[in-house]
Amino acid sequence: MFFLTYLRRELRRRMRQAIFIALGLAIGIGLVITVMGASSGVKAAQAKVLRALYGIGTDVTVTTKPKPPSGRPTTGHANATGPGGGPGHATVCLNGKCYTSGTIDTLVSGDHGALSAATAARIAKLHHVSAAAGGLLLTDNRIVLPKTSSSQLQPPTSTSVDGTDISHPRLGPLSNASLTKGRTFTNHDKNKNVAVVDASYATAHKLTLGAAVTIANKKFTVVGIVTQPQASSPPQVYIPLERAQALATDPATGKAMTNQINTVYVSAASAAYIGAVQKEIQHLLPQATVTSSSDLASEITGSAASAAKLAGALGKWLAVLVLIAAFAVASLLTMAAVARRVPEFGTLKALGWRSGRIVSQVLGESVGTGILGGALGVGLGFAGVAIIDKIAPKLSATVPSAAGGGGLQTQVAGPGGASGPVTGAGPAASHATIAVPMSASVTVTAIVLAVLLAVAGGLLAGSFGGWRAARLRPAAALTRVA
Repeated sequence: MFFLTYLRRELRRRMRQAIFIALGLAIGIGLVITVMGASSGVKAAQAKVLRALYGIGTDVTVTTKPKPPSGRPTTGHANATGPGGGPGHATVCLNGKCYTSGTIDTLVSGDHGALSAATAARIAKLHHVSAAAGGLLLTDNRIVLPKTSSSQLQPPTSTSVDGTDISHPRLGPLSNASLTKGRTFTNHDKNKNVAVVDASYATAHKLTLGAAVTIANKKFTVVGIVTQPQASSPPQVYIPLERAQALATDPATGKAMTNQINTVYVSAASAAYIGAVQKEIQHLLPQATVTSSSDLASEITGSAASAAKLAGALGKWLAVLVLIAAFAVASLLTMAAVARRVPEFGTLKALGWRSGRIVSQVLGESVGTGILGGALGVGLGFAGVAIIDKIAPKLSATVPSAAGGGGLQTQVAGPGGASGPVTGAGPAASHATIAVPMSASVTVTAIVLAVLLAVAGGLLAGSFGGWRAARLRPAAALTRVA
């Protein structure tokens, strides 16, 4: 009880000095909280981009590299004439079949190799995995051949298509979409020709609910229209996985992709287990490419990446230097205060106080001052974060494309046997630049760290002050009093 009473009186008597030391600690602690808040804001902005690329709930994706085509060509080659075709007609050959007229509509897997559909079930059984779902990222390539030699050959068109596992609606690209019209898939749609389309694609092609979209020469009825967060090239059309497997062609074999997938979306049991999940999948599938959000984060460029580096490197070291300076100033001021209190401590020693009791008194005063500095530092941290939210501009992020390639590129023989490439635009660009809002925030971790820093600063300053007080001798102190 006497300890607390003496502590309160000494802090009140040296209020100006205590406030000055507390402010020094507060500035350092406040800067640390501000830097942590800015860093968490940048990370949240990056996570928003990556979540849009991956889909809500997806922590890891598993793919393989496509195998080179074997045997017959799968993308096309030029012939001057073909079966049933006369001179002067354009001829396109795909998978050993040649066409001189009509519409060629193929659904192919471009950027990723084929995996067995059972792969998703095997991954789902891993220890740290909560769920896994397979999917097919495909491209529908469509080319219309002219009926006569005088007609102009139109360039091919390509549409990105996602074969969605209806039984896992929380995994995959569609899980990140917001429904604007109609409905999404139900369990009754597994083997039906129904589609959900992206709003931008629907607007560009004037599609409404009940309209038909052609995929692999099959008519799919539009049952829903969705919007995706601003991200890198979301699929334009979503169809049930079973229908995609039945209609898609594997370029490596030229055969249908029945019971096959080319992407596995994996959800870890906890964010802390993502690294362990990657290792488990890599051990299960040595040839697979296992990608997490942290892997994609390294591919993001633009002001979002620059801000992350700035907050993570320059901001961190600036906060550390300011904190060190604040601790040093607090220690020096505490030692100076102890030097001015030599007569007081000498008298206390002469009255029978042990050095340990005096040291604990100095430590108590310093820790009390540190706690006051921590409280002020938290307030300064909140103020700094609020200022960042007010003045921070939107960040730009250039991210890799999420949609697979597979755009049609084929040699077509024209009139007179002359041939040349006709390339259809792919479903998406390889990269996209988007604007990401930055919202800094003070986390519980930052507040706990501030309290620990405040106590540490007080203990450090009190240790130096206590060391100085412990070296005092009663005789010398009483001589100075006299």
